[in-house]
Amino acid sequence: MSRRGAVSPARRVAFEVVRRTFDEGAFADRALPAAAERAGLDRRDRGQAQRLAYGAIERRGTADALIAALARRPVGELEPPVLAALRLGLFELLFADATPDHAAVDQAVELAKRGGAGRGAGLVNAVLRRAARERATLVASLDDATPDAAAIAHSLPAWLAELWWHELGGDDARSLMRASNEPAETALRVNPLRAELEATVAELTALDRVHRASGPDPLAPGGALVVDGPLPDPILAGLARGELVGQSRASQAVVEVLDPRPGERILDLCAGPGIKTAAIAARLGERGEVVAVEAAPTRASQIRELCARLGARTVRVVEGDAAGDDLGAGYDRVLVDPPCSDLGTLAARPDARWRKSPRTIARLAGLQRRILAAGARALRPGGTLVYSTCTISVAENEAAVRDLLDGAGNLEADDLGAAFGPLASSHDHRFLQTRPDRDGTAGFFIARVARS
Repeated sequence: MSRRGAVSPARRVAFEVVRRTFDEGAFADRALPAAAERAGLDRRDRGQAQRLAYGAIERRGTADALIAALARRPVGELEPPVLAALRLGLFELLFADATPDHAAVDQAVELAKRGGAGRGAGLVNAVLRRAARERATLVASLDDATPDAAAIAHSLPAWLAELWWHELGGDDARSLMRASNEPAETALRVNPLRAELEATVAELTALDRVHRASGPDPLAPGGALVVDGPLPDPILAGLARGELVGQSRASQAVVEVLDPRPGERILDLCAGPGIKTAAIAARLGERGEVVAVEAAPTRASQIRELCARLGARTVRVVEGDAAGDDLGAGYDRVLVDPPCSDLGTLAARPDARWRKSPRTIARLAGLQRRILAAGARALRPGGTLVYSTCTISVAENEAAVRDLLDGAGNLEADDLGAAFGPLASSHDHRFLQTRPDRDGTAGFFIARVARS
C-alpha cells in the first residue's frame, strides 16, 4: 500500500460489503465470504476485511451523526459511495488503531473515486481530515447520559436504547450497549460422538489462547472451550472432522438446563441450523430420539448435514410448522427455541441492529407464544420444557413464559435463579438471562417448566 492511489484488497472488500449491506440490503455475514472469495483474499487479508467491514457496519449510527455534523448536510443527501467511504474511514480513524491517519484518509478517498463518486471524493477528503484533526473533541462529545445520546455514542437504534434503558435501568443499559460493539466470544464444544472429551480438552488447552470455559454454572459445561484471537490450526482441523462445534457458552447453557438423558424422547422446535440439536443428541449417545422440527427446507437440510458430520444418529428431522402442525405427544423433554429479535447476539451479527424494530418484537412475540403453547401440549406428564431465546426483551422472554403459566394450570416454573443465582433475570428470579457485558457470552434467556 505504498503507492498513492492503490487501495488494499482488504479495504476493497470491506467497501463492497458495506455498500452491499446498506445499499442492497445484503446480510453482512453472507456478503463478506462471497466478496473475499471473488477477491482471492488470503486468511490475513480476509480477517482485516472482516474487521473493517463489520466495524463500519456496527458503528453506522455514530458515524452518521458525526458525518452530518462535519459535512453540514444530512447523510441522506450523500451519494452511496461517498457515504460508504466516510463510514469506513471514520471507523478507522475513531475506533481502530492499526492504520496511520493519512493512510485511512487516502484509502477512503480512493474508494470513493473507484465507487464513481466523482467530485464527492473531495468531500470525503475534507470530512476525514477534519475528523483526524478534531478526533479528541469528537470522541469526547459522545456522551451516553440519556437514551438518545447513548444510541449515538454506542451506535444502536434509538428505540433499542430506550427499550433497554426502560427495562434494565440506565447503568445496565449503557454497559450492555458498550458490549454490543465488542468482539463476540469464540466458544467451542467438544463433540463426544467424535472425540474423547477429556483428552481433547487437555490437548487443546495446551495451545496458546485456548482455555476451558469458566463462569457461573451452567456457563462452564465440561466440554466448553474459549479461544482468544484467531483459531489455531488444530482447532480448524477439529472443526472440519466434527470433533469440535462452534457454540457460544450461553447456547451450551440451554442444553445444560434442558439436561437430556440417554433413552429419552426429545422434541426440538425451530431447530435449524441444528447446533443445539446436535448437542442434545450428544447427550443421548446411541439411546433415545431427538425429533427436530424446522419449517424452512434450507435450515432443515443444514440440520441433517450437521448431524451427519457430527455423528448424531439419534436425530430425526421433520419439516413442519412448529406453531400449527400436530407434533405428537408424550415427549420427555421439549426445547422451544423460536425465532426472536436476536438482541443478545448483536456483537456477532453486525447488521442485525439495523434490521430490527419494535414491530419486529411485537410480531415475533405472538409467534413465540403459539410455538410455546404447542411445545407444552407435546409434553408428557412429569416432563420438562425449556424455553430459550437469544434476545434481551421482556415481551419475548419473561412475559411469554408468564402467559404460558397463567393459561395452563398443570405447568410450573422451576426456580432456576435459586440454582444459578448470578444469571437470574432481574425481572423474574425463576428465569435466567445471560448478558454479553456481565457474562462475556451471548445474551440468552432460559426458562424451564415442568408438567405436573
